[in-house]
Amino acid sequence: MIRFERVTKRYADGTTAVDDLSFEVAEGELVTLVGPSGCGKTTTMMMVNRLIEPTAGKIFVDGEDISTVDPVKLRRRIGYVIQQVGLFPHRTILDNTATVPALIGWKRSKAKARAAELLDMVGLDPKKYGSRYPDQLSGGQRQRVGVARALAADPPVLLMDEPFGAVDPVVREQLQDQFLQMQRNVRKTVVMVTHDIEEAVRLGDRIAVYGQGRIEQFDTPGAVLGNPATPYVAEFVGADRGLKRLSVTEIEPDDLEEPPLARLDESASAAASRLRAEGARWAVCLDEAGELHGWAGVDELALAGDAKVGDLAHRMNSWVPVGAPLKTAFGVMLQHDAGWVAVLDGARFLGVLTPAKLHEALRRSVDADALGVGRDEVEFDSVADA
Repeated sequence: MIRFERVTKRYADGTTAVDDLSFEVAEGELVTLVGPSGCGKTTTMMMVNRLIEPTAGKIFVDGEDISTVDPVKLRRRIGYVIQQVGLFPHRTILDNTATVPALIGWKRSKAKARAAELLDMVGLDPKKYGSRYPDQLSGGQRQRVGVARALAADPPVLLMDEPFGAVDPVVREQLQDQFLQMQRNVRKTVVMVTHDIEEAVRLGDRIAVYGQGRIEQFDTPGAVLGNPATPYVAEFVGADRGLKRLSVTEIEPDDLEEPPLARLDESASAAASRLRAEGARWAVCLDEAGELHGWAGVDELALAGDAKVGDLAHRMNSWVPVGAPLKTAFGVMLQHDAGWVAVLDGARFLGVLTPAKLHEALRRSVDADALGVGRDEVEFDSVADA
């Protein structure tokens, strides 16, 4: 969808902002450009909509050399979100969102209907917020309007310049979550500039790590964190890159252990005898369909006589869905001071993730990226089996 061919931007004073840059962004891909201030990432992004013109090289959008396209028409085909949002203070939120459709000639009714649809998509009820003005919204709400406005004319490409940098960390995480969910639905081709490696890792399908005017590494978040291409990249992503990688490594069924189990309709005393023979001190409680209903201690079951296991099951607070990042599971372990977390597929219980298995999953992920194979193909001595 977007292709750079040997692009250079050199200013009159001799400063080279971008030097002989070549890379591609696939259709529907979210690529984050990350690096220190002055490294050329914003210049790169602004050349896509010709707010900055390259000194040399070519840039293609959807196979078309953008130097041959009228800049105004080009920009109306590309959504643009900036850190300070840039809403028109004298126009309502609905009118702000409908700006581009109105400029390209949509009927007023169609433009406003599209604006209302997008406000709803970003979590702002158009009936409640549509008639308000920008100064009546919080910073996070204004940022959502900026994203909605950029998507209003349904552009295939979206450029985002530090879009969540002007809000506090809690709101920023909420906006990131909402944007990721929206991206799963609309699948735009997105180029996002950020200086925050954690944001780049969390949002990007691929990351371009910039040095001075050049891309030092262009790869998946897992590969950048697990196998930095250069000492510069290793230093930039930080010594804690293993912890950062937890956020991009998903829990898979093969990562799980099978704990002691008890069925809800089983006699408590019978379950206790069986579990003690297995050397267990507790059990996960499931129904006939294999759905999770809690946990119970063996000593508690032994004292309950003819009661059913289901009568004694305690609520399970430490659980995560399969496919969640390892970071989420680690956070749940710490929050509930738990030695493991249950992993579910919907309500169906799959197994438990222990600290040893979490560590093993992380190691497998790193090695799989290094070898170019699947995690299930990586073999090594497991701490969990020691």
